[in-house]
Parts: sequence; structure tokens; C-alpha cells
Amino acid sequence: MGHLLDGKWTHEDKLKEIREDGKYVKFDAIFRNWLSADGSTGFKAEAGRYHLYSSVSCPWAHRTELLRALKRLDGLIGLTTTRQTEGGEGWTFLEDHIVPGTDTSVKYLHEVYALAAPDYTGRVTVPTLWDIEKRTIVSNESSEIIKMFNEAFVGVAPDSPDFYPEALRADIDAVNEMVLDGINNGVNRCGRGVSQEAYDAALDNLFAALDALEERLSGQRYLCGPEQTLADWRLYPNLIRFDSIYYLGYKCNLRRIEDYPNLSAYLRDLYQTPGIAAVSDIETMKAGIYSGAGPVPSNGIVPRGPDLGLERAHGRAGVGSARLQP
Repeated sequence: MGHLLDGKWTHEDKLKEIREDGKYVKFDAIFRNWLSADGSTGFKAEAGRYHLYSSVSCPWAHRTELLRALKRLDGLIGLTTTRQTEGGEGWTFLEDHIVPGTDTSVKYLHEVYALAAPDYTGRVTVPTLWDIEKRTIVSNESSEIIKMFNEAFVGVAPDSPDFYPEALRADIDAVNEMVLDGINNGVNRCGRGVSQEAYDAALDNLFAALDALEERLSGQRYLCGPEQTLADWRLYPNLIRFDSIYYLGYKCNLRRIEDYPNLSAYLRDLYQTPGIAAVSDIETMKAGIYSGAGPVPSNGIVPRGPDLGLERAHGRAGVGSARLQP
């Protein structure tokens, strides 16, 4: 996996994500600026000022597209899709791209990073949130971008639900930590680890987390109660990929999501939320993983199935004291 070294692209991987014990460890994001409603952070939430670089094939980036849709920001924040290619240049634009706020034409996302920080050393990842006015990267940390999308544009964007309400933040944060370790990172530790011991530990942790969520969802519609929160949308990208990607491709094959009555119905419930199906193309997700440039060796052959049946009735409306979001 290539990266930028002092602002120049190198195909030689000098940033190791595999520890000596064979465990996969995800690097922290580098750009960690923050949007605010009043601009006190240096980045004011304004219509037309920001541009999101993403790819639905990446579950971390997928989160940001979900919140962009749920918070009705599609008319305020531009979106450019990227994909991984076999050429070794990392995330690539589908066609030559003029970086917003500049007259610079680029082919690769790493050129945007070098434009923002000419001496940058590190991974080039999606999502990446670009500030058109300052011509720099605001953030490439998905968990923080979705919080910014949730709260910074209140009063600028059309009315929408609050997915991180003050009264539930402690519970949301606790669920997020469990899901991050057991599932968000857990599937990658199963699929990318290089020792049997590391794989076995990751697999046990993954399914312990899924079992706990199955039990949690037996008495409430969503992870933190009757309303959707950020916790649900941080989990969703992994759930929708599980049976068609992680089960075989990442060797997460003890059970499918379809084998969990509550989790599978909950997945359908989330998928059927207005606006979500449009940013949940499972074929694009599979192509990004199973293509020659993806992390799963497959000779570029993308599996045809399975049929997830996400349009089936979910029957979750009566679980707990549920009521629909406006």
C-alpha cells in the first residue's frame, strides 16, 4: 500500500500496520480540524464551502455519506467519489478532477493531500473533507466528520433529527467504543491479520460483540433506544457488508448477520430509512473489495451473491417503545 512521503507519492510501504504479533492496527487520522456553527474553530459551517471526497466501497467513508444524506446536507456539501485502482496510486478519481477553490486538475486523491500539505507524510484515505475557501483539508477522521455533519450545520441545513442528543451521549459513546473495537476494527483484524493467534482472538472478539448487540436489540428498536443515533450509523456499514464481503472474504464465517434474527431485521430497518438505499449500493461495495486493487485476492472476480433481501419487512416498529424519526 503506497503513501505520501514528504509530499511525494511512494509505492514502497514504510508505514506498517501489521505488528510483530500479526495483529492489524489501523492508523489514526492526521487532519483533525473541526467545523463549528459560529466559526470559532476556524472553520465555519457554511453552505457551499466544503467538499467531501469519499467512496462507498470504504466502510469508514460510507459513514459520512450516510450522515450527509440523513442531515440533508447534499445541497450544501459537494461530493466526489473515488475508487481504488490497480495502478498503485491509491484513491483515484473517476475522471480528471478540478480541486474546488483552485484551478488544479488532479487524477489522484494524494494530489489533493499534497496540495493541502506539501510536506505531508502518511496514508491518503477517504473520507476527506476539503475546505474550498482555505484550500486545505479539514479532517480525514470519519468519526469526527459525522459529528460535525450532525451538529455544525444546524440553522444552515434543513431541519433533521439530532443523532447525538446530549441526554444519550454517554450511552452512545459507550456503544461506539464497543462497536469500534469488536466490529469496525474487528472485521479488519480478522481479514488482514497475518497470524493464526491474532485471527482467532479477533474472531472471538467480533462474534462476542455481535452476540451482545443481538441481545441488546431484543428489547429496543435501535442501539440506544427508540430513536436512531450515531451509534446505529457507525455500525450499519459493517452490517450491510457482512454476509457478502466479510463472511468469506475476511474469514468472519462463524455466523452470518442473517442468522441473527434481531440484527438482520435491524439492518433492514436502517436500510429502509429514507435516503439510505441511495447511498448503499452493495455491488459497488463488493467491487471495491474484490477488485484487483482491493484487499481480498480474487483475480478481480466479484461474487454475484448473496441476495440480502434488504427490502423485506423488518417488523421492528413495535420493539420497545419505538416511534419513527420525523
